[in-house]
Amino acid sequence: MEFNLAALHEAIAATIPERECIVFRDRRLSWADVTDRTRRLAAVLVDHGLGLRTAPDSVAPWASPHDQVALYLHNGNEYLEGMLGAYKARTAPFNVNYRYVAEELTYLLRDARARAVIFHAAFAPTLAEVLKSLDEPPLLLQVDDGSGQPLLDGALDYEAALAAADPDLDPALVASWSPDDRYVLYTGGTTGMPKGVLWRQGDFLPAALAFRRRDGVEFESVAEVVEAAQPGARLRALPAAPFMHGAAHWNALSAWLAGGTIVVQDHPHHLDPADVFATCEREQVTSLLIVGDAFARPLVDELRRHPRDLEPLRFLLTGGAILSASTKAEILELLPGVTIVDILGSSESGRQGVTSTSAKSDEGSTTGRFAPTASAAIVSADLTRVLDADDHHEGWLAQRGRVPLGYLGDPDKTASTFPTIDGERYAVPGDRARYDDAGLIELHGRESVTINSGGEKVFAEEVEHAVKSHPQVFDAVVVGRPSERWGQEVVALVRLRDGADVADDELLEECGRHIARYKFPKAILRLDHIERSPSGKADYRWAKAVAMDGTAEGADP
Repeated sequence: MEFNLAALHEAIAATIPERECIVFRDRRLSWADVTDRTRRLAAVLVDHGLGLRTAPDSVAPWASPHDQVALYLHNGNEYLEGMLGAYKARTAPFNVNYRYVAEELTYLLRDARARAVIFHAAFAPTLAEVLKSLDEPPLLLQVDDGSGQPLLDGALDYEAALAAADPDLDPALVASWSPDDRYVLYTGGTTGMPKGVLWRQGDFLPAALAFRRRDGVEFESVAEVVEAAQPGARLRALPAAPFMHGAAHWNALSAWLAGGTIVVQDHPHHLDPADVFATCEREQVTSLLIVGDAFARPLVDELRRHPRDLEPLRFLLTGGAILSASTKAEILELLPGVTIVDILGSSESGRQGVTSTSAKSDEGSTTGRFAPTASAAIVSADLTRVLDADDHHEGWLAQRGRVPLGYLGDPDKTASTFPTIDGERYAVPGDRARYDDAGLIELHGRESVTINSGGEKVFAEEVEHAVKSHPQVFDAVVVGRPSERWGQEVVALVRLRDGADVADDELLEECGRHIARYKFPKAILRLDHIERSPSGKADYRWAKAVAMDGTAEGADP
């Protein structure tokens, strides 16, 4: 059976109405509260003419049948309410990178043809610059965030609009909620322009959220889902990454579908390790989601400075960026009762592999190796065949079965990313991979950040892992730049730990323990800051600009 997110949330809410659904600062919203608030938001959208424009099965795979709703928000209850309320109106919410400047935001809102924008007041000045460039003025719902920004011209105050709306939605609208309704996720755009990935909700739930029974079989009825969610009171999940990053709101939606509570840290505008752990301790968080080393290393440093009582914390989940073996070992040293769940996947594929590591594991921590899901595959470099697990040639990491429909408004990119091989449609987002001798997926990294040096392919993420293995390296990003001798040369941008002093030879010696010499950085630039997105992903466009310049503010050339 296939499902719709709005319908499932309401079915679960009907049986656990008083259980906490969202906790954010002094707000403790029950499942009944969230049901009421999201129905009111849906009513606001519907009353302004937004909804389903055409039958979902009548549009091309790269087209949306819905009006799109932009979520231009920091983490908070309003972001998750925005998603759920938009679904209840049969519109399609999508994520907005709140660090975008006006030009980037203009591109995104025009590309998505946004009919509504829900935004924090702090973003009103940037949004005001953009509105005059849009073909049609969207509905504006402004969330008061204490920034002091006045209500934008034409905007509705979010809380006032909800208070004035009728939560009793048209029964015909509620009955129409469908697994064919779209889920839209815009890619990060760190290596190119962002693209909106279009999923059917019926495919998105099992493929991206691993929404299945404990035995791995897909649920067969709403009643079965509701029954499985009853013990969820023990689950209290804190996605520390921004909700505008897929991994974070996927984690939140997964916790909801298990009947759990979503906890948001008090200061979500940037990563504040002390605040994250204080929230975990106060709210008895059982599951914490981070994004790779960029989140983990500051958290480890904070825990060493200020140990806390985190006994309820059982799972630390990570995805979207590499969590190195050395960092996993440090986490388990500090939190021996935690199981680290490293999830392999992407916006275009959903979940493709998992590695679980605990202090009791027989095997040591690893980096970039994952047990494949049943739907994961590796296809040949020429996209003509699917490789067997005993074929160790490098190919493309792929996903079969439930995959996205395409990219919003882009038939060409849809065709290239979702090819048909041997009569079956695959998602091939662009990650290089191979099977190791144990049948695990060995991830090599994105083709878009692969460096061709002296005729050899060098994967940036592999070199980053090698550099970050040195204990005095806090962060690193690797890119290529033109070279007369090599065609491209490998450049490492490195941020050392505070007070550290490490020579290039020492860093290269550490690299030699992990990668072949031809992959070594030809240049190492020391910086006091590595630019990353709020989700923790490397900003490769920024890194390439720094590498081309050969220096940067704060760099030691």
